Amino acid sequence: MPDRDPQEMQKLRERVECLESRMDFLFRRMGIAQPAQAPGSGESADQPPRWKPSQLVVDLVRKGDKGGAIRAFMRESGADLKDAKEFIEKL
Repeated sequence: MPDRDPQEMQKLRERVECLESRMDFLFRRMGIAQPAQAPGSGESADQPPRWKPSQLVVDLVRKGDKGGAIRAFMRESGADLKDAKEFIEKL
């Protein structure tokens, strides 16, 4: 495998983390048990994925543009409106 640019590797790690978080969220919503999930972790089906906001989302929140931050977050993460709103309000 050729050497990868550190920034490219970081982007790939973030993408994999986001995809794993989405899968966890979908499994919880569907009521499917995951063997890798620690018993008693306290995660519920209504808990949104463990997303990390992009710099764009953080900047929009800092500017006071919650609506813009919610829309950007939904585009980036695939979250629905309810989950995106809850996520942005917690920032």
